Amino acid sequence: MVSMEEKYIPGLEGIIASETSISFLDTVHGEIVIKGYDLIQLSKTKSYLDIIHLLLEDQLPTDEEKNSLANTLKSYYEIPTAVMEVFTHLPKGTHPMDGLRTGISSLAGYDSTLDDRSKQANKERAYRLLGGVPTIVANSYRILQGLERIEPDKSLSYSANFFYMLTGRVPSDLEERVFDQSLLLYSEHEMPNSTFAARVIASTQSDLFGALTGAVASLKGSLHGGANEAVMYMLNEAESVAGLEGLFYKKLFKKEKIMGFGHRVYMKKMDPRALMMKEALQELSIQNGDDSLLRKCEAGERIMEVEKGLYPNLDYYAAPVYGMLGIPIPLYTPIFFSARTVGLCAHVIEQHENNRLFRPRVIYSGARHTLPNTGGVRVNAENE
Repeated sequence: MVSMEEKYIPGLEGIIASETSISFLDTVHGEIVIKGYDLIQLSKTKSYLDIIHLLLEDQLPTDEEKNSLANTLKSYYEIPTAVMEVFTHLPKGTHPMDGLRTGISSLAGYDSTLDDRSKQANKERAYRLLGGVPTIVANSYRILQGLERIEPDKSLSYSANFFYMLTGRVPSDLEERVFDQSLLLYSEHEMPNSTFAARVIASTQSDLFGALTGAVASLKGSLHGGANEAVMYMLNEAESVAGLEGLFYKKLFKKEKIMGFGHRVYMKKMDPRALMMKEALQELSIQNGDDSLLRKCEAGERIMEVEKGLYPNLDYYAAPVYGMLGIPIPLYTPIFFSARTVGLCAHVIEQHENNRLFRPRVIYSGARHTLPNTGGVRVNAENE
């Protein structure tokens, strides 16, 4: 029985919910540990494909394994025609995350071994999802906008093809590298809300598609994945550095939340992933000969450090990077999900391997009543 004196932690802050060998935010040493490696170090020399192999196969790939992985993913680029047709029946203006959620859920019907929860079966699903989700992200958006689909180009690398479907153009070498790095940095981050949601769903022995469908719904929220979209709209609202500064001070005066700052884990320092995207933004600013977004971001960063003691999280600098890459703002969160798909799949696989149903309790703060003529007897249900 739960005692009323037991401590209640809003938002489960600091509560240990799972034991995992996938990742860990080591705030003492300032590392994001992914299968034993520091994510920031990986982001400087490795690619998103390396991270996929690391998370699903437990080791960094050889060149041969990496080429094999690339070919495997390319074999899953194509999405069933009936799934793509579903998007034509959704109302125009449907948010891309809602389209993505529908698409991933629809894929379950095409899995003939859906009830197989074995590690190998789940890994095969993970590769199918990693190959197909970028196609769903890009083309569900285009269909909902009344645009022609852009078919995958298998002559391009994984990240270059994703970029091509998003923008309609082949990226430059710098654009491809920066975009790939953003996918890597978004790939896995311990136990945020969407990962917890996926593991909770998986703990019921639900399938991988169901778990990821729930994760999409979680990631859509402005306090999670949707923050990157909010950051870009905020940056676009200000026409200059002075305008951005005025906007920030106005929001602070009104006690409004400024998106892109603060993190439940990184309380007293800058999210190290944000620093990598800041450096990427600096490179893109030089290439494009336009540092206006960078200067606005830096101005906002200074104000928040002085006024609130808050530092940028990944979304604050990933958003302007995507802006400079010419990616439509409504696609920022779907890209986040696409990148995080590998981490989510790794967590669902781990949950299924050593499962226990999540079933927490509550501290009840409501009233207690007794119906008349019952003698005060309460009837207990056997099943929930």
